[in-house]
Amino acid sequence: MKIGFVSTRIAGTDGVSLEISKLATILQRLGHTCCYCAGELDSNFVPGYVDPELHFAHPEAIWIHDHCFGTTQPEPDLHARIQTMATRLQQSLERFVAGHHVDLLFVQNALAIPMHVPLGVALTNFIASTGMPTLAHNHDLAWERDRFAINCIPEILERCFPPALPAVRHLVINTLAQQALERHRGISSTLVPNIFDYATAAPAINPDNRALRAVLGLDSRQLLILQPTRVIPRKSIEIAIELVRRLREPRYRAQLHGKEPVLVIGHRAGDEGLAYLEQLQRQAARSAVPLLYAADHFAAQAGSVAGRRFFALWDAYIHADFVTYPSVIEGFGNALLETLYFRLPALVNRYPVYAADIAPQGFDLVEIDLQGDPTNLAAITSETVEAVIAALMDPVRRRFMVEWNYELARRHYSFEAVTPLLAGLLEEALP
Repeated sequence: MKIGFVSTRIAGTDGVSLEISKLATILQRLGHTCCYCAGELDSNFVPGYVDPELHFAHPEAIWIHDHCFGTTQPEPDLHARIQTMATRLQQSLERFVAGHHVDLLFVQNALAIPMHVPLGVALTNFIASTGMPTLAHNHDLAWERDRFAINCIPEILERCFPPALPAVRHLVINTLAQQALERHRGISSTLVPNIFDYATAAPAINPDNRALRAVLGLDSRQLLILQPTRVIPRKSIEIAIELVRRLREPRYRAQLHGKEPVLVIGHRAGDEGLAYLEQLQRQAARSAVPLLYAADHFAAQAGSVAGRRFFALWDAYIHADFVTYPSVIEGFGNALLETLYFRLPALVNRYPVYAADIAPQGFDLVEIDLQGDPTNLAAITSETVEAVIAALMDPVRRRFMVEWNYELARRHYSFEAVTPLLAGLLEEALP
């Protein structure tokens, strides 16, 4: 089959784009071909169709979003502008499907979270009018984000986010979403968790990435504590700073044998503004915590652009000593799967999906419970710090943790684990 992936953006290192790449690999191994439609496409997503109006950052999409949410009183022209843009986007979808001879749409999150309201309307209208077989992969549902609770478009959210259409088969990435989708919309769904290619050996230190620590200003005496997420408030990076502050207390320094922990953020800030990054930098300065915002050194792929050398995001894991993952909300946990793949120990907050779906598999991680409060610094107890030091400094303890976790992740979240499920879904989706 020719399978057409549709999303607002298929580029960069956000969770949705990463999952599209993984799913496409599996589908191609099954003998299908893939094409891509979005407002932005990375160069590896080919063949593709780009319409800037599909992007959630398009000015008209932003205006509509900002006037749909946070109020119950619509602007006089809001619905007309939604419909006008949706009509243009539906025409783009028609051109994409016809031009690439698409047999099945694989919509990634655009029918779930209403970041781009007209696109959700356009997709719903297009699928309803054509009966196009569709898999809707729902990573984030509207009711999971408080900012969408107050709105002036309840009828659009009810009809399109997500739509209950005969041609659409819904997929979710965790059991909590599966239960909520049934409860809120009466829609049944199939669980397809986030995955990783555990069968392929992890990259190691090589001539292309060997200089990373030196470029970051780190030497062998420093411990690279990696925060491998975007810089947005729900990632609770305050907690990572607090962990490093505690590790640097005099009573723990001796246990680190002269090593100095440094917190490194590799992902770029800006998806939700720069205020949060500035807040974190102030906190780190007050706490005397070395915080490296290193996003300017990383790209999705290693290489040189305009004479500047960029490392791959993978390289941060290769050089890391420990990972912090204190998020209070995650749809699943791509960065956690990456951490397990690179055989690194980690601190993780028991966010709801982790507690419901991942922890019961038996992973061996340093756990904290922020109880939904991203600023709950008291969660970093003395016991937490001692557990982190053991994972850093005790080679036997460290080896047991990472090998145990890798094997569990390979068993439950590998490409091979979900391939039969995807093959079955494609068979069922076609009329």
